[in-house]
Amino acid sequence: MGNNEYGDDPVSAEQYFSFSQQLAERGVSRRDFMKFCSAMSAALALPVTFVPKIAQALDEVKRPTLVWLEYQSCTGDTEALLRAASPTVAEIVLDILSVDYAETIMTAAGHLAEANLDKVVKEEKGKYIAVVEGAIPLKDGGIYCCVGGRTAVDRATEVCGGAFATIAVGTCASFGGIPAAAPNPTGAVGVKEAVPGATVLNLPGCPLNADNLTATIVHFLLFKKLPATDSFGRPLFAYGKRIHDNCERRPHFDAGQYVEKWGDEGHRKGFCLYHMGCKGPETYHNCPTQRYNEKTGWPVGSGHGCAGCSEPMFWDRMTPLYRRLPTVPGFGIEATADKIGLGLAVGTAAIFAGHGVISAIRGEEKMEGKKREDLIHDKDRR
Repeated sequence: MGNNEYGDDPVSAEQYFSFSQQLAERGVSRRDFMKFCSAMSAALALPVTFVPKIAQALDEVKRPTLVWLEYQSCTGDTEALLRAASPTVAEIVLDILSVDYAETIMTAAGHLAEANLDKVVKEEKGKYIAVVEGAIPLKDGGIYCCVGGRTAVDRATEVCGGAFATIAVGTCASFGGIPAAAPNPTGAVGVKEAVPGATVLNLPGCPLNADNLTATIVHFLLFKKLPATDSFGRPLFAYGKRIHDNCERRPHFDAGQYVEKWGDEGHRKGFCLYHMGCKGPETYHNCPTQRYNEKTGWPVGSGHGCAGCSEPMFWDRMTPLYRRLPTVPGFGIEATADKIGLGLAVGTAAIFAGHGVISAIRGEEKMEGKKREDLIHDKDRR
């Protein structure tokens, strides 16, 4: 391996390896690798000039240590990460990390597993990355979630407090999620509220999009810091725009074409799901562009409205899922053809009144057309 900043120490030298060699051993071409780097630069909203820098950062990376803690969760985020149909470059990037503790996938168990975690916290303080999946209960001293005889809040305070950074994956770890929904019997909260002194990056979603975790890690390896975030601690590259802004059904919203009933003609034609309670207009996430399942689909594209799962306290705020209509803040892009055609006053309420009028007019036109057709058929029969 040659000399490095650690000298010739064989233990430290093992932390270095050639990513290009790893790619070749797994049958991934250099071209595919560069395509992945281009995709990462796009996901991170970086110019194309950063593509070779990303490739270099990955190829020369010092293998950082990661520990993955799991608390009040369904393990959906771990499953989302592990259940890829075939090995991808994104999975290989995650292999760059030295995962020293992860309950779902590690071989060690019991005291041996906890000893591994203790070793990381003690010997690599301020250098390792902590990933937390699931909410952390605070009520009654946190006794509603214990691992290795210690409460989640006690262990998270120690581990996350000593990490270089903590990534909260999924909505439960980010904001408390479903465990924190009213009446919240265990006093469940997100990681940042449970460990206020920790540096926490939130990647909400139910489950999270594994591509966003990959992009976060790439950003960390490239810039040696976490990406810029919004007021909720979410990276702007993934949560900087509303789902409504990039939705493939947006043209139908602008045209006042809505699904009014599951399975109706509008549903079959891919009309807007706003009237069915879609929360896309008030949810910030990159679902329409990154998508899930190897970028093949996402809920709205499959015919189901957005549930707003990447927003704080979504289960309490966004329900009833199929009845509560979300607000669409702002004007500009919301000033649709309906508003222009009817000469409505500028304003969100007026815009939506316009959509309602248009829908009513179309309904009346259909009824009148049907009546005319019936009269013609009656005349012909006579």
